[in-house]
Amino acid sequence: MVLLAALAGGAGGEAGKQAWSGLSALVRRPLHRADGVPAVSSGEAELAALEEAPGPERANALSTALAVRATLDAPFRTGLQQWHDQARVVRTGDGEVTSTISGGTFHAPVVQGRDFSGVSFATAPPPPSSAPTDDTAAPRT
Repeated sequence: MVLLAALAGGAGGEAGKQAWSGLSALVRRPLHRADGVPAVSSGEAELAALEEAPGPERANALSTALAVRATLDAPFRTGLQQWHDQARVVRTGDGEVTSTISGGTFHAPVVQGRDFSGVSFATAPPPPSSAPTDDTAAPRT
């Protein structure tokens, strides 16, 4: 649901646009369902509403329509799963990290980011300070 709202709002840059376009094409495919199954939304109306005004309620409505359609339409379910696997890699801002460094003196690299794995850093020890500290200051007379 968060992914749908974020993509509808334009998150993810070019990759987000492509993901949204892929979902739109998928939703517009003809509905395949067995006889005797009640009519369900294809998801087109919910998709258009979310595109017009992104928000959590409309994203939830689209998510529900997609889930119901996927339950009744096996080819759609397969396509939706493939779309979701590809769209998951789009960065949408959820889980955003904010880092702030202030004050003090730093003698090592600082790395700021998100979703690091398998990373290690080796840094040299800090250089000796040229300013005297309280312990080494000349005695007062």
